[in-house]
Amino acid sequence: MFHQSGGCCDGSAPMCFPRGEFRVGGQDVLLGHIAGDVPVWIGAAQFEYWRHTQVTVDVVPGRGAGMSLESPEGMRFIVRSRVFTDEENAALEAAGEPLRGA
Repeated sequence: MFHQSGGCCDGSAPMCFPRGEFRVGGQDVLLGHIAGDVPVWIGAAQFEYWRHTQVTVDVVPGRGAGMSLESPEGMRFIVRSRVFTDEENAALEAAGEPLRGA
């Protein structure tokens, strides 16, 4: 699973954890899934800042965060983003609030 926070350790880089090794909090927001079954969560404060933005998790050569799965692999995860169009924002508003963590 991925968790995107505004954290201290590696700025706001997405962190990748084996399933079951990171516990999402009640304020975390589910952004979606990668490859169908890998959940991507974001902290509530970051979600409010990015809620009108499409977030894409990408991988590039470089040193990953120390706690993230990719750290020893010579690769790192990054986030690319773009602002949603007015039409996309309207569709998201019509869909209602996203799922929050337990």
